[in-house]
Amino acid sequence: MASGSDYTAEDIEKRVRSAGLRPTRQRVALADLLFAQGDRHLSAEELHEEAVVAGVAVSLATVYNTLHQFTDAGLLRILAVEGARTYFDTNTSDHHHFYIEGENRVMDIEHGPVGVTNLPEPPEGMEIANVDIIIRLRPKRG
Repeated sequence: MASGSDYTAEDIEKRVRSAGLRPTRQRVALADLLFAQGDRHLSAEELHEEAVVAGVAVSLATVYNTLHQFTDAGLLRILAVEGARTYFDTNTSDHHHFYIEGENRVMDIEHGPVGVTNLPEPPEGMEIANVDIIIRLRPKRG
């Protein structure tokens, strides 16, 4: 079931199970599509399209539900890039992103000199969990 990677169907099933989720056929199939190709950034619509091409019988609603279950279980990180466009990142480590306008493509920013200073104090009883930086890119004009 692994798409040209070192993952086996058993590895994918264990990954889903170790996240506290029941490894249903649809979850395992979607996890295989998500994780077998290394770190990726996908929208629910893109994953649904990949599933259809791969012959996985799954509705778009099920893809959305599964992506949110995987996010809640810590398998994915959610990126709200554009108003209605949400991407799911298979790399859950702290890192930042480029967003290429017009291509609707998200890329990781390699570890480098990205920093945020002068963050406000969080409200009483709260702590900052993460700071996401998304740098929007477009082709140079002229």
